[in-house]
Parts: sequence; C-alpha cells; structure tokens
Amino acid sequence: MAYQAILRVYAVLFACTLTGVVFRRYWLDADDPYKCRALMTRGHWLDPFKKWQPPGCLMHQYTEKDIRACLNGQRIVYIGDSTARQLFWATAKKLNATGANAYRQEVDKHEDLAFEDVHFIWDPFFNSSSLRTELLSSLDGNIPEDADPTETAGLITLGGGLWYARHFQSDWLDRYRDALDYVAPLLDAGKGIPSLIHPPRSGKGRNDHHVYMTPIQVPLYDVLSPPRASTITPTKIISMNEYLFNLSTTKGIRVPWSHSLMTWESEGAYEESGLHVIEDVAAGKVDVLLNARCNTQMTYLQGYPFDKTCCSTYENQHPLRTHFYLALVFIPSLIIGFRSYGTITQKPFRGFRQLGGRPSVSGLPTIDLFKAFAVLSVVLTYCALADRTQLFDKTQKHFKYLEFFGLCAVVLVLGLLSVRPTLDKKPPACDALSRPQSAEPPFLSRDQSDEWKGLMQFIILIYHYTGASSVLGIYQVIRILVASYLFLSGFGHTVFFYRKQNYSMSRCASVLVRYNLLSCVLPYIMDTDYLFYYFAPLVSFWYLVVYLTMHIRSSKNSSMPFLLSKIGVSAVIVTLLARAPILFEGTFLLLKHTCNIHWNVKEWQFRLQLDCYIVYGGMVAAIVYCEVSDILRGQSFPQNTLSVIIRRHWNKIRSVSVAVALIIFPGFWYFVQQFSDKVTYNRWVPFVSLFPILAFVVLRNCNRHLRNYYSWVFAWLGKCSLETFTLQFHIWLAADTKGLLSLGVFGRKATHIDGRYHDLVILTGVFLWLSWMTADATTTITNWIIDPRQQPVQEIKLTPLTVANDVGLDAFADGLIGERIRPGAFSRHLKKWYELWMGKLEFRLASIVLIMWILNMV
Repeated sequence: MAYQAILRVYAVLFACTLTGVVFRRYWLDADDPYKCRALMTRGHWLDPFKKWQPPGCLMHQYTEKDIRACLNGQRIVYIGDSTARQLFWATAKKLNATGANAYRQEVDKHEDLAFEDVHFIWDPFFNSSSLRTELLSSLDGNIPEDADPTETAGLITLGGGLWYARHFQSDWLDRYRDALDYVAPLLDAGKGIPSLIHPPRSGKGRNDHHVYMTPIQVPLYDVLSPPRASTITPTKIISMNEYLFNLSTTKGIRVPWSHSLMTWESEGAYEESGLHVIEDVAAGKVDVLLNARCNTQMTYLQGYPFDKTCCSTYENQHPLRTHFYLALVFIPSLIIGFRSYGTITQKPFRGFRQLGGRPSVSGLPTIDLFKAFAVLSVVLTYCALADRTQLFDKTQKHFKYLEFFGLCAVVLVLGLLSVRPTLDKKPPACDALSRPQSAEPPFLSRDQSDEWKGLMQFIILIYHYTGASSVLGIYQVIRILVASYLFLSGFGHTVFFYRKQNYSMSRCASVLVRYNLLSCVLPYIMDTDYLFYYFAPLVSFWYLVVYLTMHIRSSKNSSMPFLLSKIGVSAVIVTLLARAPILFEGTFLLLKHTCNIHWNVKEWQFRLQLDCYIVYGGMVAAIVYCEVSDILRGQSFPQNTLSVIIRRHWNKIRSVSVAVALIIFPGFWYFVQQFSDKVTYNRWVPFVSLFPILAFVVLRNCNRHLRNYYSWVFAWLGKCSLETFTLQFHIWLAADTKGLLSLGVFGRKATHIDGRYHDLVILTGVFLWLSWMTADATTTITNWIIDPRQQPVQEIKLTPLTVANDVGLDAFADGLIGERIRPGAFSRHLKKWYELWMGKLEFRLASIVLIMWILNMV
C-alpha cells in the first residue's frame, strides 16, 4: 500500500511538472517560443565575464570551426566606431588569436580593417558610402542561391553613436536621429530578415543574412578622462538609446540589448579608459550575435549535442520521429485498454462467442508486459519533449564548491538515516570470507554491492549536475568510482561463471539485452548514437570479455595456473585492441557502410583505455575470493601448504589486510596530488585504480557489523543505476549533458539562486521515479524477449489474445475481423512466424537486429 501511494504521489508530481512547463511555454513565453528575445534582451553573468546566461537557454561559445561551418565562406562585417572595432577584434581572435594579435600591431585605429573572413568599416557617423554599398549588396533578397558566398556578408553589425555625443554639443540628438533614419531603410531592404523572436532559416545551401545594430555603449562615467566626461553624459546616452529602442520596435531593427546588461554595474567589465570593455566581455557580445545568427544553422548541420538552444528551432529532426511518438504513446495505451477491457468486462469479441472453456495464454504478452512497453514509451517521449523541444528551459552548469559538497553531504545524511539490517544472509554458491556456521551476510552481498553502486551513482550525478569536471581533484575521485562499477561487474560475473558454469546463450543474451535495451532505443528518438550513452556499451563490452575469457576451455577452469594464464592473455589482447585502433577502425568503417552507423572510434578507445585493467582485477579478486572461501569451508582439495596457512592464520591475514587498506587511502591521495592535469592522470589511472577499490572492499567487509547493515537509499538507487546514468542525459541534465534542465516557472530571471533549487528538487524526484519505473519495465521486456513462455499468466476469459493458443491463429484472425474465414496463406505464415518467435531465441534476437538495421537505413 505504501509503495502504491508513493507511485501515485510521483505520478501526480510528473503530471504537475508537464502541466507547469506547458503553461510556461504556451502562456508565459508564448511571445518568445525560440528564446530569441531572451538571448537578445536579457541575461546575467554566471562566472563574471566568462559565462553569460540568457534566461532559459544555452548560449554557445563559438570557436573557429563553428564560425566557418555556420557562415560557409560568407563574411562577418562590423561597421561603426571603436566599440564596433572591439567586436571585430574579438571575432578575429576567435578565428586566429595569434594572427589577429600580430595584425593588430600593424594597423592604425581609424581605418578599415580586414582579417580572414572578418571585416571592419570605420564609419562612426553611419553616413559613408561603404556602409550603403555593403548593406545593399549583402542584404538584397534577390541574391541567387548559387552566388559566391564570399561576395555577401552572413553577419553585419552596426555599432556607434558615441561620436555624436563626443563631438556635437547642441544638435547631437538630431544628427543621431538623422543617421538612424538614413540607415533604417537600408536595413529594411533585406528581404526575409528574421524578427526579434524568430531564428534565421536553416538548411543546406541557404544564404541567410543577419543585420544588427548594437546599443550605444554606456561608459563608466567616473573614470572617463575630463574631455570625455564633459561631453559623454548619461543624458545623451539614455536619449540616444531610447530613440534606438523606439526605432527597433517600429522598424524591426534587431538590437542586442543584452550587450548593455553585460556591463551594467560591473566596473570590472571596463578597461582603464572607462569607455571600452575588456576582451572577455567583447567576446561575450560576439557570442550573442553568433548564437542569434548561427544556432539553428549549426543544429541542422551538426546534430547532437544540441547545446545551442538560444534562438534555435531544433530543426534537425529525424523524419520518423513523429511516427515514433505516435507509436510509442498510443499503441501500448490502446493495447492496455484492449486487454484491460477483456479482463474487467470478460466480454469476448465477435467471432469468439461460440468458444468456451478456459484458454491457455502461455507465451502471449500479458498486461504487465504491455504496461512495461507503455512506461518505456512515456519515458522516451518525455526525453524527447525535455531535450528536443523548447518545452523545458535549459541553463548552463556553473561549478561552486559549496554546492557540490553541500549536495554530497545531503546525500550522505540520507544514506546514514536509511541504514538497516541486511536481509541477504543466505550463503551463496561461493560463501563469504567468514565461518560457514555464521548467520552473517556473504562477502560483497547483493545489498552491499547495490549500496556501493547507489552511493557512486549519487556522487556521479552530483558531479555531472554541478559541472565539477573542471576540478582535477573531484575528477580523480570520479574516475575511481567509475572503475569501481566495472570492478563489481567483473567480480560478479566471474563468480557466477566460476561457480555456476552457465555459459548458455539465454544467460548471455539476458544480460546484454538488459544492459542495452534503453541505450539502443534512445538514439532513434534523440538523434544520438549508441556509443553516446557510453556506460552501457562499456559494461557490455567487458561482460563479453569476461564471458569469453571464462568460457573458452572452461573445462580447465579448475586449474588455477591455466585460468590465470587465460586472464593474462585476455588482458594482452584487450590492451592491443585499445592501443592499436586498426581492428576497431575497420569494424566501425564496416558498420558505417553496411548499417549507416557512425561511431567515434577515438572516443571508444579513450573509454577502453581509462579502465583497461580494472575488470581483470575484479576477475582475479573473484577467483581468489572463491578459492579462499572454499579453503575456509574445508572444501578445497587437495590440502596444500597454502590452504593450511590460510586456515590456520586467517585472523592475522585479515588484520594485516585491514592495516594495509588503511594505509592505501592516504597513500593513494598523496600519489594523485602529484598530477597537475587530467591527461597525465588518465595515463596512470588504469594501473592504480585497483588499489583504493580493493582497500574499500576490505574495509567494508572487515567486521560483521559492517556486513550486517547497509543503506537502503543507496541500495535502492543502485538497483536502477544503469537507468539513472542513461536517462540523466536528457531528463535531469539537458542539451545532451551540456546543460541543466529547468522548469522555468520558478524565478523568471533564471538565476542560480532564484528558482534553481526548486527545479532541482522537483526534477530530481521525477527523474528518479522514471528511472526506477524504467528499470522495472526493461527487466520485464528483457524477460519476455529471452523466454516469452515464462511470463506470468493472468486469469482472462475469452478475449482474442487468450483464445489464440487453443483455437489457433486462424481463429485469432477471425476474432480480429469479426468473421469466419478459411485458413489462408496469411494465417499460415503468421502461425509459422509466431511459432518461430515463441520457440527460437535466435529468431527473436535476429528479428530485433533486423528491425534496428531497417531503422538505421531509413
């Protein structure tokens, strides 16, 4: 009852979350559906002058590669005074910092400049013929599609006005108005210029043109030189910006008012002159312009990660995604209703009215299975809505030590408060390192391993949420946690194979389907790829390594030298694969041409190399554990000298192990402090990660009281750690892990303090609930795929699905159409397919692979 009540509470929370974001998107933000206005008019600094955050979207920091891909040879043109020239230099440094600095030493201030694809026209009064020529040539909507891109400007920015304040005392405002009135018709000459709330068009071969006029730079009046301070006054700047604002609303001129907010009440944003901004602020201003101009285009060209959400339409959509939505949401729901109708009313469909008795339903999908498909459908659709539409807000990560360690402290407190006695006290096939007559739980019991996985998962989630990857010390700890999960995987699978000797295809397929079900379906919905959710591929690869290592010549696994030699040979082979990419490159190239699969071989090699030996450490630890356990239980034959020593001095061995483990932790911490960067640390971590992991295992199991208790909260998360690791990419984090998901209904200013923690609490609850439901659903679906005949049977009378087995598939077809027909070719083929599906695991797996191949090739 309590469990059902909790499920209802979270279901209500989920419904309220969707209702809230729909209300915000289609009511509060109805006038800014793509976050263009948010980008252009609002924002604040997260990290002063390093990271600018528009409300509700992610602003990308553009690089040379991004700029060239977006503009495709078109020029970037800045026109105006020294404030526009600052934007020119900021853009030039993005393209080539070294060359831009050298070029800057060669040129004068008040002249036209050109560096690679960036141009600057000196025109502080907006009245030159060059300005008119540039605007007319680049903004003419009749430019042919096949025109040379270098002949047009893909981005034009006008910036100026300070010279009117500086050099005119009486008629400065009239002159400024005349200049803008002269420019406005030229801007209007461009056909199809996007409005402030709509992003530019995108698509291959398009010639998009964007023109902006920046607001007049508000100087730091207190530090201006006396001549400037006497002429550049707040009254003049405010009046000119007011006229620009009025003109932007009436003529549709795009003005990035967020430029002014970047220096608002920020003395550190200015250079010593008080008139110009520092380089970081100028780069931020350029990024606002590039995000408005290029985000939709880059989404179309590059696909995932979709980390450019300001002024973006998520236009790069898979053509079958809409059909996926319909199928995933409605079909399982209809089937559930269909089955539930028959269960509740017990009414047969026409065509079965004359059939009686109690039919068998062996092998047919149950309501629980359909519910599992429905849960998976809802979760996948929620992923797409959260991370492939503008329904949810997205914000940037911003690391704070207090936030990271504060969240870790909260998690640890929850874990300690949920400590309870373990229920896993039945000795497994391989007993614990304790006397067999004790009622203690086994070494690394299920509760304990789930607790360990859950604790690691909590910390890894916090690490991703807070953006702590930039902190070397935290990164070093996280690498050990990831290695710990692989250690547990290698340990558990080796114990199973060593004791059970079960190498059946059904067992292997069950593990692999369970690992990969979610990670294989998500790419079709999210336009990502399988390796993007790298943890499932990683544990799957290492499971196959353990399986093959233990399976080959398994009859000789009782020989310890032979078994250890096999493990050594396996380690050498995997090392060669990880270090020499020839085989993986060939395999990935074959998949590319035959299956339309595009995987990054370098990223995959990097993941393998990071934890290249920890699984083998888990395998050796499992074998040693089983052998020592047998010795302590008196089941080791023959009784050699080593077994006698272990049995006679076990208490001393255990005490020494605990002492060594206590020394390893501070020693390892001192060791990792010697590394100054991630690259060097990553070279060493495959060789040293085993030591702190073994130390933790020893200390966690050194006392019966420690083995007898576990944290229920950590163990609960550990049971669905695979789902939380995968789903966090889209429904807790955002933009394919590059940002954070936000409701946008708390704290409309979207600051980290105002509303962020409301979002954290609500979205974390929804995320964990959906992860738990998905884990249960994938388990149910996996069991059905592996052996559909073993699914639990429900007592259902006289419905099409229940009578099908007794009366044959011809009668089943009759029930669907409501008429009696003679057996035909269709029913015979359907029956044959059904028998193959029910009887052959190979056929079920091949059918799934075939469906995936077809979807890949579409």
